[in-house]
Amino acid sequence: MTMTDFSFFVLFPYAAMFAAVGAGIYRFTAFKTSVSSLSSQFLENEILFRGSALWHYGIVIVLLAHLLAFVFPGFWRLLGSSPPLLYGMELGGLVFAVSALAGLGILMVRRIAIGRVRRVTSFMDWVLEIVLLAQVATGFLVALLYRWGSQWYLHTAVPWVVSLLSLAPRADFVASLPWLAKLHFLSGFVVLALFPFSRLVHVISLSLTYLFRPYQIVIWLSNGRAKRSK
Repeated sequence: MTMTDFSFFVLFPYAAMFAAVGAGIYRFTAFKTSVSSLSSQFLENEILFRGSALWHYGIVIVLLAHLLAFVFPGFWRLLGSSPPLLYGMELGGLVFAVSALAGLGILMVRRIAIGRVRRVTSFMDWVLEIVLLAQVATGFLVALLYRWGSQWYLHTAVPWVVSLLSLAPRADFVASLPWLAKLHFLSGFVVLALFPFSRLVHVISLSLTYLFRPYQIVIWLSNGRAKRSK
């Protein structure tokens, strides 16, 4: 293991995980009201809906596939042993990656093109979206250029992450991979490191109190007359 491999695939992942957990807990406890998606839906809704739908459908399916392969590697390997299923997995991964890329592209253009949305966009919003774009784009290119990644992922990235979580890091699992695959892995940990400092942190906030709170009285003013609704 070279010092470069140790720095990128051992030290950096641990630093990213420490930042995500430590800063995430601190923000959730000390600045609980800041844990929000800070949605700009009220400023513009139509383009947001289109981009958000493509992004979420694409990225959620891709992430679930990664998680399924990580948690149930034997089952995932069995799926890949059937050529029709393997072709379907590879094609499906490309399709959903394109969906995520298209959705994220629409959301980024929206931030630039619509002035009122651009004015409420923070520096961290741009950093996060650029890193997410790099993460999804490199994943798409890896799937396109290095075939059957759904299977060799089981013998490289999965044991590498397991070694990190078990505190017995083995960078050699990924050290010999193409630089594009390495960049994809590293950008994933960059996203993890940015997690507590961005609006992504809202995913850990479950508003369960909404299920039990009393009705909220809303008063609509129309033509000078007040109308009440629940």
